Amino acid sequence: MDHVLSTHVFVNHRLTAAMLGRIQQAGFPAVEVFCARQHLDYRDKAQIGELGHWFRDSELKLFSVHAPIYTDDIWGRSGPHSVITLTHPVKSQRLPMVDEIKRAIEIAEVIPFRYLVQHIGVSGEEYDMRKVDAAFSALEELRIFARQRGVEILLENIPNELSSPERLLQFEELTHIGLNYVFDTGHANLAGGVEAAFELMKARIRSTHIHDNNGKEDQHLFPYSGGGTIDWKKVSQLLHSRPNQYPLLLELKEKPDVSAPLDAARQIFDRLEEPPE
Repeated sequence: MDHVLSTHVFVNHRLTAAMLGRIQQAGFPAVEVFCARQHLDYRDKAQIGELGHWFRDSELKLFSVHAPIYTDDIWGRSGPHSVITLTHPVKSQRLPMVDEIKRAIEIAEVIPFRYLVQHIGVSGEEYDMRKVDAAFSALEELRIFARQRGVEILLENIPNELSSPERLLQFEELTHIGLNYVFDTGHANLAGGVEAAFELMKARIRSTHIHDNNGKEDQHLFPYSGGGTIDWKKVSQLLHSRPNQYPLLLELKEKPDVSAPLDAARQIFDRLEEPPE
């Protein structure tokens, strides 16, 4: 299967050509770039231009971009006003957030990419039909904006009452918006289990987010490293059941005890590709 590394593992560091060069030298063919302004400031034309110039001369491909989830550069710590969500029922409050995501989509005008990964709501958010209507309105606008730039929006299962696998399927039934999915193993492990989530989402999965956790917290642990509760032998078999439909994409969190994260990520891919016994 194709292998993709999310730059989420370096999200607290500015994304530079040198960093991308290290990823390429480690043997990864493609990346997903996480839009966080301390990492990739999608409004900074100089940074986007520099990276665009590097990608044009590089074998490393930009597979996907993760939509921003905060407007600030300190991971939302500036306050609730920094949270980007498509579910605000008041249009005048929602439109600036839609605009923020459009700026991220515009990266494709400089560095082409295939998919934008998008959340509906935030972690723990409760279900409300007004929020569903708001998300539909926002996503319909973003879908057209993205399509004009050669980008397809993918919805991710996240631990809330709007974006569980069941709710994503219901959202499609209600809206017929036609969006495909990112299957997140760690988020599935927090709600209902990985196997059950995969079975519900599998027909529309176009990308993955592979990481582990303790079943209680969204830790983005390195698979096979200990501390997580996902059965990776079983999950690997599930993921390989549709080998040409999506890549294996690692979305990991930087850990002080992992001194060589690129080497560790490459070893995870090797283990995920081991044939079943």
